[in-house]
Amino acid sequence: MPLSFLTADRPFEAAAESALPYDDRERWRRPYRPGPWRVGVAALVLLLASFVLFAAVAIALTDSVSAAGAVLVGALLVIAVALRLLRMGVWVSGRGVRQVGPLMTRTTPWAQVISVRTVQQPVRWLGLPRTVQGQALMLVRQDRSAGDTAPLLTTHTLDFLGRPAAFDRAADTVEAWAAECGRLAP
Repeated sequence: MPLSFLTADRPFEAAAESALPYDDRERWRRPYRPGPWRVGVAALVLLLASFVLFAAVAIALTDSVSAAGAVLVGALLVIAVALRLLRMGVWVSGRGVRQVGPLMTRTTPWAQVISVRTVQQPVRWLGLPRTVQGQALMLVRQDRSAGDTAPLLTTHTLDFLGRPAAFDRAADTVEAWAAECGRLAP
């Protein structure tokens, strides 16, 4: 019994005709994987949420239901924070570039983008006030000056800390999206 899915006997034309999942240019996607630091922090926050949920069940069994409800709401807020932490970052589509932060999301259409470039400059370490020397991906918009915009990506965020090659790939991908969708000069 031949197992064609395990061999190279099947024709390549059939596979080339099917649409690939990343062909939809209008779908928002992150041009990089979330870093291990971001995933680890989110996992710890979700672990904390599980303990708070367990406390809500224990309070519901031993004390008042209203106190358990308040603890349950707290646990749901902690879960929402963990999910938002995983969602934070830069997302691109054919419509523009979206920067998702902890409290707000900014979307810039490609028509407003003048340039996207990688620069060497002091960057914030893990979003804290302390700065270190690193690289940043800067997006210059038509309605703002070049020094007025915050960097899209830096080498010292939760996604790229200790992963300079991942930062380079992500910056190149965002620059390619800007060049293709925004029709920027290379």
